[in-house]
Amino acid sequence: MTSKHRAGVLGSPIAHSLSPHLHRAAFAALGLDGWRYDAFEVDEAGLPAFLDGLDEAQWAGLSLTMPLKRAVIPLLDEVSATARSVEAVNTVVFTADGRRTGDNTDIPGLVNALRERGITEVAGAAVLGAGATASSALAALAQICTGEVTVYVRSAERAREMAALGERLGLVVRTADWERGAEALAQPLTVSTTPVGATDVFADALPAAPGALFDVLYHPWPTALAAACAERGAAVLGGLDLLVHQAVLQNERFTGRTPGPLEAIRAAGEAALATR
Repeated sequence: MTSKHRAGVLGSPIAHSLSPHLHRAAFAALGLDGWRYDAFEVDEAGLPAFLDGLDEAQWAGLSLTMPLKRAVIPLLDEVSATARSVEAVNTVVFTADGRRTGDNTDIPGLVNALRERGITEVAGAAVLGAGATASSALAALAQICTGEVTVYVRSAERAREMAALGERLGLVVRTADWERGAEALAQPLTVSTTPVGATDVFADALPAAPGALFDVLYHPWPTALAAACAERGAAVLGGLDLLVHQAVLQNERFTGRTPGPLEAIRAAGEAALATR
């Protein structure tokens, strides 16, 4: 029997993270009473020392949030093709032979969350924003979008980065000015990857029948844009949907077992959000 029984989430800031609630619920569903999952405040400068200080005989893996998803890559022995496609690792697994392997569960988590809502293929899509989460969104859309993806950005540099990433992913990507972002909701699917409040201005300028919206924020919820889309009858997914699905994939990598029902893990996240 493996002696590994610890996992955790690293980032800065980290106090807001829902990951401990989700993973502890997954451990409980699996009957893994001896497992621990904790949050650690770690920035880029402190990451190497933190990793080197772990007893990897006990640690199964780590979840990573900003600003560590790219900083960790040089510290790993192996990085999956999925993570390499966007140069972002959110999952580290410590293997039995002492290797540190990196993966990205945000991308399949996005795909699985959409699949849960019956969205398995779209003829076109849009992305609001151009940061690390937008890169994962493009990689996910490369799997389900049969047409063009428009990315709404604030700068020419970001536009070039997103266009280059689309080319690497084999995805037809065009960019548009951020101020035209309300147009995104005319697409069958829009993924919003921006900070709180950034898309509020678009809520009053939606098309009459907006397409599905995946807004990766989870607090406060719903966002103004999510509420406006829901009022018009659009399918709306939130950040908790993404967190749940990517956490399930992480937990499976940590434990080697498929966690219990999504409902139990989602309920743990909802309960934690209700106290904020």
